[in-house]
Amino acid sequence: MALRRTAAALVAAVLALTPAVPGEADQDPARGSAREVREVEVPGLREPVRLVVDRWGVPHLYARNTDDVFLAQGYNAARDRLFQLDLWRRRGLGLLSAAFGPRFAEKDRAARLLLYRGDMRREWAAYGPGTQRAVTAFVRGVNAYVDWVNAHPEALPPEFRRLGHRPDRWRPEDVVRIRSHGLVLNAYAEALRASAMCVGGRPAARALVRLEPEHEPRVPDGLDPCDVPADVLDTYLLGTTPVAFDGVTVRPAPSPASGGSNAWAVAPSRSATGRPILAGDPHRATPAPALRYVAHLSAPGLDVIGAGEPALPGISMGHNGRAAFALTVFGADQEDLQVYRLHPDDSGRYLYRGRWVPFTTVREELPVAGEAARQVTLTFSRHGPVLKVDETRKLAYGLRTAWSEPGTAPYLVGLDAMTAKSFAEFAAKARRWAAPPENLVYADTSGAIGWVPGALVPRRPRHDGLLPVPGDGRYEWAGFHDGAELPRVSDPESGFVASANEYNMPPGHPVRVGYEWEAAARRDRIADVLSGSARHTPAGMARLQRDQVDGYARRIVAVLRDIQAGDDPETAAALRHLRGYDGTASADSPGAALFEPWLSGHLAPAFLSELVSPAVAARVPRADVRQVIDALERPDRWFGAGGAEARDRLVRRTLRAAYLEVRGRLGDDPAAWRWGDLHHALFPHALGRHVGPFPRGGSASTVDASTYLRGAYRSLIGAPYRMVLDVGRWDESTFVSAPGQSGDPASPHYSDLAAAWRSGAQVPLLYSPAAVARNTESVITLVPAAAGRG
Repeated sequence: MALRRTAAALVAAVLALTPAVPGEADQDPARGSAREVREVEVPGLREPVRLVVDRWGVPHLYARNTDDVFLAQGYNAARDRLFQLDLWRRRGLGLLSAAFGPRFAEKDRAARLLLYRGDMRREWAAYGPGTQRAVTAFVRGVNAYVDWVNAHPEALPPEFRRLGHRPDRWRPEDVVRIRSHGLVLNAYAEALRASAMCVGGRPAARALVRLEPEHEPRVPDGLDPCDVPADVLDTYLLGTTPVAFDGVTVRPAPSPASGGSNAWAVAPSRSATGRPILAGDPHRATPAPALRYVAHLSAPGLDVIGAGEPALPGISMGHNGRAAFALTVFGADQEDLQVYRLHPDDSGRYLYRGRWVPFTTVREELPVAGEAARQVTLTFSRHGPVLKVDETRKLAYGLRTAWSEPGTAPYLVGLDAMTAKSFAEFAAKARRWAAPPENLVYADTSGAIGWVPGALVPRRPRHDGLLPVPGDGRYEWAGFHDGAELPRVSDPESGFVASANEYNMPPGHPVRVGYEWEAAARRDRIADVLSGSARHTPAGMARLQRDQVDGYARRIVAVLRDIQAGDDPETAAALRHLRGYDGTASADSPGAALFEPWLSGHLAPAFLSELVSPAVAARVPRADVRQVIDALERPDRWFGAGGAEARDRLVRRTLRAAYLEVRGRLGDDPAAWRWGDLHHALFPHALGRHVGPFPRGGSASTVDASTYLRGAYRSLIGAPYRMVLDVGRWDESTFVSAPGQSGDPASPHYSDLAAAWRSGAQVPLLYSPAAVARNTESVITLVPAAAGRG
């Protein structure tokens, strides 16, 4: 009897867990039928767990204890996203070469420089109670599926079969030692600013980004900005950027673009429902599968649903039946580049507080597919990893970052914060939030709303963090600010809280968090809409997430009214076209089809090239539109006496070039141009199973944000995950996570949410058992493996 039961469970497991087996899609009960898989044995479980998958691919995990629910979460994440998880771990730990060969040896070395290498007892203690236990259970679940699929190689996802490798087992420490997937500031900006100041002085540095609060960068004593080479962060970028594939050829991805996010909460006083509404849409890269994964975890004392990182237990934005929460990036400066003076006769030593002290070196074995293991040497100063050594100048360059401190594994504090039941409790838990720095937006069923930032903010008593500093001991951090020192807002008179990565520190606040923030255009538009009504609905909040009104475009177009075209017919045609543009960057907008290529590909780069060297301008991922607008509106400040004439020449020259570009792409009739005919969204898969392209509206300054590839107009950063929570009537909440929940290109849940995302629709985020039961697609009962039953 036991043998038959085990055999039946194995058959069920094969059907349920082998999405890549050719010809078996019609037998898999997780592929859209209502049939039920009764049992799958999972080692490590104490009691059975019901895994219910709804029509939209969301797993609802019902367990009798929290250890089992986190184990089941790890098992199911591997079941749906195994290749994504395995690649995340390999990239973060520096183990790509073991699977893909020697071309990744340097990337692996770079990643290993950026791992957490501190005391693991302090590390685990820095998080909320139960974090180590939850991570350990999650990893057991991942390993249970890894062991099963390695024992049944016919069930390997197609990426493994195509690339010829197998998934590895995990350790709990892997989850917390990897830091390089978090969004942190501001080493890249420091290097750019130094390069700009080397060539053009302070005016050139000012052109790069508006500093808030207003501030003039101070050059630290002992730093020559010209001593910072252009390639100083090549190793850093190599260790932090994702992995891309071209067929079966593996290559490092290009340098990253920044992310962002929107989140807001509306109080009952501004809600037509009489309940709070919370909305969130993080702006991240848009790969297939998505960077987020939606799950529902239910066990005694825990009942949370929402999106998290696929490789981490818990969720980071969603609700727990009482409280709802979302997040956006908070502009805390957590990085400093260090410049070390090397001993003239011994590059293994650097000057620190008047003495020549040795670097620390660590030698590690790097496994490499197809050849013998290599020995790599990693070099560290007292501040952190050494990224580059310049023997000619006798200088070395290192990184000090908050992520090397205990408790800074990205998003992991969310495991504790997701259980809060009041704003006071949520804010107290947010004190532990260290990295990446986040604005945490909150609402609950009592009607409370609030905002609290979470970040580990260094104290810099002798410098402002805007330029590299000599690593000789004069510019040490004096510890960190306690999270309780950061501001917070609860139940404001306005009836809403909103965050869109803008500068949001209260005037005169004593904590200097940082000076580099995203422009306020998105937040201003959100605030305008929220303050304009006391009858907001969840559907209206979903529409606001898709809003494509660009206030900055309207300001730029206003300047054009006073600029004359001269004798050039193309410039005259371009001016006529843009003067009629209303600033709404919809996919069908003829005006946006010219404005966006002009601003991003011609005007902004030309503005930078006027003020900084072309070499520096080429390294700027995206010009600060605030500085461009300021130069257009106050030209004498930027171009000197007679600045208006210089501005007009710049506008005419760049506008003509943009008009010719767009005409060459879209034809001779400007009335027939459409922004979506240029600008598109694509969800790229590592091995070519892309989803899209789709016509795309929006800009970098719209609530529906799109940071796109200049000249090619492919959206690189957007909001693949959108969520609107009807607080207290949870089954009325909605979400979309594009392109879908599954990582398997053969699954219908791989791309089934892309159409909803493209059209602006959202699907139900179901919470109650009754609603889930009405929309169940498949049920799998995970049971303890026979050897573990007692």
